[in-house]
Amino acid sequence: MEMALSDPGKPWKNGADESFNGKFRDECLSLEWIRTRAEATVVIEQWRRHYNTVRPHSSLVYLTPDEFKQQYFSTDATEAVLQD
Repeated sequence: MEMALSDPGKPWKNGADESFNGKFRDECLSLEWIRTRAEATVVIEQWRRHYNTVRPHSSLVYLTPDEFKQQYFSTDATEAVLQD
């Protein structure tokens, strides 16, 4: 795997990363006063689980990842692909 860096001062070159970093800062780090590394680990893990399971995502038509997964695997199109 090769590391790729965007040019300094050009956040539009890595929009997905900038979007995630902003959400992480606003929804996780800014809400807690973290004093230790162990506390940071707990807070970040709780946020990660929330983000990856129950938080609606615009890229998933404002469904939660769990709802999207359930809907995806229950469609006729998916069943047809899986049968081939």
